[in-house]
Amino acid sequence: MAAENENGVLVFDKPAGVTSHDVVAGVRRERGGKVGHAGTLDPFATGVLTILLGRATRLQRYLLELPKTYLATARLGWKSTTGDPDGQLEETGVLPDRLELPTGCIRQMVPMTSAVKVEGERLYKRAHRGEESDERPVREVEIYRAELQDPPASPLESGQEVTFEVEVSSGTYVRTLIETLDDAYCSALRRTAVGPLDISRAGTVLTPLEALSFLPRVELDEAQARAIGYGQKLDAGMVSLPSGIQPGSPGSFALVHGDNLIAVARLEESVLRPEVVLVPSS
Repeated sequence: MAAENENGVLVFDKPAGVTSHDVVAGVRRERGGKVGHAGTLDPFATGVLTILLGRATRLQRYLLELPKTYLATARLGWKSTTGDPDGQLEETGVLPDRLELPTGCIRQMVPMTSAVKVEGERLYKRAHRGEESDERPVREVEIYRAELQDPPASPLESGQEVTFEVEVSSGTYVRTLIETLDDAYCSALRRTAVGPLDISRAGTVLTPLEALSFLPRVELDEAQARAIGYGQKLDAGMVSLPSGIQPGSPGSFALVHGDNLIAVARLEESVLRPEVVLVPSS
């Protein structure tokens, strides 16, 4: 059993048939301490779950915002009431003219199977009762790329499956994206990466600094690290900012001393103000 003061991000390869909540609960039983996650997967889906351990649970917001990469398999000529294999399935035989998914900024209506609340109730609860809701929110998401894997050489047939590799912004419903192929549903879904955290790191506990390697870094000396550990703000003129960064630049920065991520801060005019402190002052 790992020590309860373990802090980091576990890259977990979720199997099909279990919920993300089940995975988090299992990790909590095995390792002890505080455990959270940065984005769920549907029970039928597999792949990267980012499990947050100890003080790294404070980093959730930064990992949730990362783009996601999936291998999404579409079963053609069939419909599902939920857009996935867990719904009621019906063969229609309607096939797409082209095997292409939309890219760029698109608008998606939140599916009935989502956990989004409408009038105080989660949509999936209404779906379980067989209800529909016309008041579902519409979100703007971005599809960075959608590449067909192993294009079929022969004419399409009903029931045939094709797979796309897609990279999408946070909040994208891949099931809904697959449904743009006329009559099709997402028969299999595997998340292969959350930002730079890919499936090849499965089973690895990354340090907070490794997990947030995508953030610009600001190096601190010992006195500055101690001040930040107390939650104090820091004059940006006292540190070397990353190239191209000017006072007032948007975004978050990793404040680092040695191999430790001390805090994540935002640059407000000429001041670095901690948003999250990882290493408290001793």
